[in-house]
Amino acid sequence: MNLFDISLKFNGFPVKKANRVFNNINKLNNEDFIKYLEKQKKDIVNYHLNNNLFYKSLAEKININDWSSIPILTKKDLQQPINNRLSKGYTKKNCHVHKTSGSSGTPFIFAKDKFSHALTWSVFKNRFSWYNLNINTSKQARFYGIPLNKKGYYKERFKDTLANRFRFSVFDLSDNQLEKNLNKFKRTSFDYINGYTSSIVQFAKYLERKQIVLKSVCPSLKVCIVTSEMLYKIDKNLLEKQFGIPIVNEYGAAELGLIAFQNTLNQWLINSTDLYVEIVDESGAILPYGNVGRVVITSLYNKAHPFIRYDLGDIGMLSKDSTLQKPILEKLIGRTNDIAILPSGKKAAGLTFYYVTKTIIEDKSSVKEFIIEQLELDTFKVSYVSSEVLSKEKLKKIKAAFDKYLESNLTVKFERKEKLTRAKSGKLKQFISHL
Repeated sequence: MNLFDISLKFNGFPVKKANRVFNNINKLNNEDFIKYLEKQKKDIVNYHLNNNLFYKSLAEKININDWSSIPILTKKDLQQPINNRLSKGYTKKNCHVHKTSGSSGTPFIFAKDKFSHALTWSVFKNRFSWYNLNINTSKQARFYGIPLNKKGYYKERFKDTLANRFRFSVFDLSDNQLEKNLNKFKRTSFDYINGYTSSIVQFAKYLERKQIVLKSVCPSLKVCIVTSEMLYKIDKNLLEKQFGIPIVNEYGAAELGLIAFQNTLNQWLINSTDLYVEIVDESGAILPYGNVGRVVITSLYNKAHPFIRYDLGDIGMLSKDSTLQKPILEKLIGRTNDIAILPSGKKAAGLTFYYVTKTIIEDKSSVKEFIIEQLELDTFKVSYVSSEVLSKEKLKKIKAAFDKYLESNLTVKFERKEKLTRAKSGKLKQFISHL
């Protein structure tokens, strides 16, 4: 057992049990898997009906034998204090509690019991092994955000040390910073790259301008795994050309874990071990394979908090070649963030605004939805839906976050709205650039 597994075990996550359950599920033949899935779906619904007052209030009239009668949960349903949504016996102290990224514009705090969180890591370990990576020991070049407050910053840096990874900034994508990134690759035997698509693409564009293939300066690199944002074909081609390694598409969500991972046959394989993924139409009716609709996901093991028929806010399609045991995600629509370009020439990934808006994402916050638009190089507008106007103190705090994570002397406008305009996909994009 390595440092990362040891840290999970030390904090009460049953790593060995999770690995054992994962292996047993993946040994099932097709017939036995279907029986397992149907039983697990009923078990998790029954558990929350009997142990979670929040879920019981939403699903009192369901027929446990008719899956389509089970209500679809939305993020709006979950926007209430976390203590209202926890199952009997669970508290914020005895389970994994975290915030969603807010990339959909509808953030909230969630919980996972320790077994379901450990099982999530079992899935990740397995998928990474497809590319000869060990999640504990393989050296990771990590393009993710990081809190800039002292406690959050050093907590993430400590986790990076345990997980054998080096974190590159996504807040600064200027040529000067990207040159520093390149030099770090020259000095370090990284095994793989993992992180936000848009930030990694910016690095590849820099390499293209410099006419450098990353594999030539960092021969140990095996693969690049992109996540959190859409990977378009043109960007994938660029990454393959400038990195000289396979590019793997990952689809996940903080509250659910790994949803889909591209295998070595170039299939975007859905995680059917601890998740059940459906595609439904606007009315909630289940669509056959090959049809585009809303992505609805059930977490089969999370007893601390119900994610049952949970509408993630994405639009996608399962391949006609899918089976219950091996569902294949053929298409995902609408997960992308723009790059912010600032007066100084500095560039920042759109997901930088997750860290900016953490100042208004609080458990009891009146803010329900928000979007940030870049109107001019130095001008941004925050539009928000709230039961009350943000106080001057709160506005000042948000402006300070812009100064901290982006740069100073930016103009930030605020507009409270009754409703925010959504894209045709139904997704609310958190950051929009009008430049």
